[in-house]
Amino acid sequence: MTKNKNNRAIWSTRIKSNLSQNLLKFSNSLNVDKRLYKEDIAGSIAHVEMLFKQKIISFKIKNKIIYGLSRIEKEILNKKFKFIQNYEDIHMNIEKRLFQIIGEEAGYVHTGRSRNDQVITDFKIWMRSSIKEISTLINKLINSTLNLAAKNIDTIMPGFTHLKNAQPISFAHYLMAYVEMFERDKKRFLNTLNNLDENPLGVAALAGTSFNIDRNYTSKKLGFKKPTNNSIDTVSDRDFVLDFLYSTTVCSMHISRIAEELIILNSDGFKLVNLSDKIVMGSSIMPQKKNPDLLEYLRGKSGSTYGNLFSMLTILKGLPLSYFKDLQDDKKLIFDSKDTLVNCLKIFNEILKNLYPDKKNMLELANDGYITATDLADYFVKNHSLSFRKAYEKTASIVNFAEKKKKKLNELSLEELRKFEPKLTNDVLKVFDLRNSVNSKKSYGGTSFDNIKKMIMRYKKQK
Repeated sequence: MTKNKNNRAIWSTRIKSNLSQNLLKFSNSLNVDKRLYKEDIAGSIAHVEMLFKQKIISFKIKNKIIYGLSRIEKEILNKKFKFIQNYEDIHMNIEKRLFQIIGEEAGYVHTGRSRNDQVITDFKIWMRSSIKEISTLINKLINSTLNLAAKNIDTIMPGFTHLKNAQPISFAHYLMAYVEMFERDKKRFLNTLNNLDENPLGVAALAGTSFNIDRNYTSKKLGFKKPTNNSIDTVSDRDFVLDFLYSTTVCSMHISRIAEELIILNSDGFKLVNLSDKIVMGSSIMPQKKNPDLLEYLRGKSGSTYGNLFSMLTILKGLPLSYFKDLQDDKKLIFDSKDTLVNCLKIFNEILKNLYPDKKNMLELANDGYITATDLADYFVKNHSLSFRKAYEKTASIVNFAEKKKKKLNELSLEELRKFEPKLTNDVLKVFDLRNSVNSKKSYGGTSFDNIKKMIMRYKKQK
């Protein structure tokens, strides 16, 4: 291999004409993929160590290449590396600099591999560490949610269906619903991690290589479980990209859902949740305003992660085997979704630490809307041998009566209730107590105080 004295692309020996600057700029990915420099250097070091082990290159060449790559990594870390746009991407920038440092021996670094398998290897290594970072942030978010829930086991609020009062629940139980969602998010990312745990390095452009390489060796060196099985599939596979984008999208959607709910609960129409001044913003014209801008930011950001997933699906939907330049956009989409989710997780964790329920307003709203009607129907089933449908009808008649009298269920007298069921005793009045209602839901997964305490303890022990 000869030196590239004119700073032209590596394929300039075959392509005689210079690419126009507009086309060069259009096809350049350096500003996106230069964040893969650590992974690229690690992959190249593992590759040349394998080449030496297999007696494909000499000990001297192996050491010179590793020395040069280590020096390049230090230059990039110390911001002394000169990125050159004409070299297209981070991979060629590193290789060209390696030629400058060690000379002609740098040409051996690409023996038995292509940029196709090189790029996918770098990408998978990067994704692996990114998933671990995201999982750590989700754990922190879950921990903050558990801490808030532990302080609010006895805080009673209305549970909603259709945003209408449905049944009384504990605020802690409401928060624990999101713990379940975030736990599923962790499992999704873990599944993505397991699915990408196959080493692409060594499949070369699409057909493999005639060199006697050892892909099991590089797999072990780079922390992969095993090499990929099919070279054609390997260079065209972006399922792991879709898995990551899907996991990111679902997690973003969960954050968006709870952000939307907290915006509603914080609104002047509900006044159930208060936000610290640390996490609200003001108005440019209305001096009194304290707006939940950060929650709105979280709600809106889910849109970009959705878009990235749909973009990648669209890129892949009609793509033949094996590699095409269309796939270059995968990194931009992934980096954007990852950065967006990391920011959202950090911001939402900060919000949870500065969020306070208005217990008085929660209790008052829970007393509206005949919220213990289901408890009364259940009481009829348990104590008066009615089928649930008969109990439902009787309870609905009582609700209609209370509504006509402009009374709450707990304001009805025993005499008024006996008009509908003569055998009722004073015991029925306990049914309308909100605390009793919440605590009666002892079925597994229900909102009883004991259930919530046990669930919080279970998750805290897992941390």
